[in-house]
Amino acid sequence: MDPNDLYDITILGGGPVGLFASFYAGLRHMKTKIIDALPELGGQLTALYPEKYIYDVAGFPTVIAKDLAKNLIEQALHHHPTVCLNERIEELHPEEFEGQHILRLTGSHGAIHYTKALLLTVGIGAFAPRKLELENAEKFENRFIHYFVKDKSIFQDKDILIVGGGDSAVDWALNLQDTAKKVTLIHRRDEFRAHEDSVEALMNSDAVVKLWFELDSIRGDTAIESVTIRNNKTNETETFHADHILLNLGFMASLGPLKNWGLEIEKGDIKVTSKMETNIECIYAAGDIVTFPGKLKLLATGFGEAAIAVNNIKTYIDPKARTFPGHSSEMKSTP
Repeated sequence: MDPNDLYDITILGGGPVGLFASFYAGLRHMKTKIIDALPELGGQLTALYPEKYIYDVAGFPTVIAKDLAKNLIEQALHHHPTVCLNERIEELHPEEFEGQHILRLTGSHGAIHYTKALLLTVGIGAFAPRKLELENAEKFENRFIHYFVKDKSIFQDKDILIVGGGDSAVDWALNLQDTAKKVTLIHRRDEFRAHEDSVEALMNSDAVVKLWFELDSIRGDTAIESVTIRNNKTNETETFHADHILLNLGFMASLGPLKNWGLEIEKGDIKVTSKMETNIECIYAAGDIVTFPGKLKLLATGFGEAAIAVNNIKTYIDPKARTFPGHSSEMKSTP
């Protein structure tokens, strides 16, 4: 192995947590590589909801996901990490190099990566939306039935039906107020799985909210003409016009090859210590993929976990280094 091929830290996952970890690794003067299976950096911010507003990131009263991703990418690339996109890591093998424990990673296209430490920031893992199991639904997908929104301008002056009761459904019902002609949200329960503040804003908005309702049928040939919804308590049905349907039914996530690496996993999440260490030497993890007592799956906490992981990786690969590097305002790093 050429010593030039060996990195201090390899970050598996180019979403917001991985991007911030890359920036912080640069602050600690670590040779850094980012690997992501998607064709672009940004993770869910760019792949799932680039037009969605985000309210709970410190310093941003309101920020659109794609704008937050753009800033995170700019910040992450400040120290010039190596970036490998469209690549999935299939295998992991420990090796010894000059008396040091390192990892050899094999990519989906046969590429080999060497690293002193691995940081897993893969979010919820490989994800796919839960599909609507309804007659006629498949033929409208990606044209009039949507699981992701890349460009909300397609909803301009249209009647939109939103299905779901989580943060994404509620956020889109609010976000599309200034775009759609009419927004109707149906939820099969009377309790939302969303931030209380967002739910309050929804109930005071112009959106039509119907609780205990589920989507029963879709009518139309080349485009959606009408939808019928059914009250799951009374079996009452209503039929009305809709141009587009936005489904927020959750995602099916998979750890993929990671589940075969010997990591300690609990309910689909990777267990870590307070230092973000996994049970395998030199492998750390941060963000939505991890679990520990008191864990909260938020961007805000994920950024903090990234910093904790990177600083502890620094001392792992260089025992003479300090875990706490000092405040960034005191560091010699050009803005």
